[in-house]
Amino acid sequence: MESLLGQIENIVNNPIFAKYGLAGLFLNGVASSIIPIPTELTASALLLAGQSRESVMVVLTAGSIIGGFISYYAGYGGNKFFHRFVRQDKKQQVRGSGLLEKYGWIAIFLSPWIPIFGDVIPVIAGAKKFSFRKFTIAMVSGKTVKVIALVYISSWLLPLVFK
Repeated sequence: MESLLGQIENIVNNPIFAKYGLAGLFLNGVASSIIPIPTELTASALLLAGQSRESVMVVLTAGSIIGGFISYYAGYGGNKFFHRFVRQDKKQQVRGSGLLEKYGWIAIFLSPWIPIFGDVIPVIAGAKKFSFRKFTIAMVSGKTVKVIALVYISSWLLPLVFK
């Protein structure tokens, strides 16, 4: 158990984006909407380093929302470079498309909570020309709720684990 906690502590204390502080967190937030790079480690590392919860929430929310708009725009514009860069397999695209058709804005709202596969949903929403207004409301709400939950749970749980 001790070695597992030691490994987790090393991961939390040394994520690539954390060494750049809030700017790194912002870049991590933008990038995580385009390619699957978890923001949880960077946010946790900054909280453990003493960064304020409010700063982490604002910066991560802004970065995540901008990344969500980039993903939507890439799908909407059919940007071939983006699709080659992300390399989503056909199975993910079909599954994401089915979720979007069946659940619409609810799938977009919940997409930040779905690891890797959730990153495909905003691209598909753009490709299917999903209502930008509905997309914006669902995506901004979903990402904001996720960040608030992440920051508050992390700021409560991390001090218990890493005394």
